[in-house]
Amino acid sequence: MQRFCLALDLKPDAALIAEYEAWHRKVWPEIIASIRDAGIRQLEIYRVDNRLFMILEADDAFSFEHKAAADASNARVQDWETLMWKYQQALPTALPGQKWILCERIFSLDDYT
Repeated sequence: MQRFCLALDLKPDAALIAEYEAWHRKVWPEIIASIRDAGIRQLEIYRVDNRLFMILEADDAFSFEHKAAADASNARVQDWETLMWKYQQALPTALPGQKWILCERIFSLDDYT
């Protein structure tokens, strides 16, 4: 099992943040299916102010490259991504076109067993 943490910002607008959270209480079934089909077993998003953190656990065969390729050919996923971009904004260090940025793990309690 692999675990990843990613970060992204929302636009700093309380109404837009509330809408974004509402969408995540009723995620389209096709989006859930695309996540599971990619080998992602658990996915959570946390928010502090307008910063988001996504924690995902995936099987050992998962890769971001395969997920991106599958998403690129899935019209419903592309519709969702377009809709979500209304609320999201890239981190200041993001490359052009980059959304979620992979975080670097700097500590694990497991290292101290």
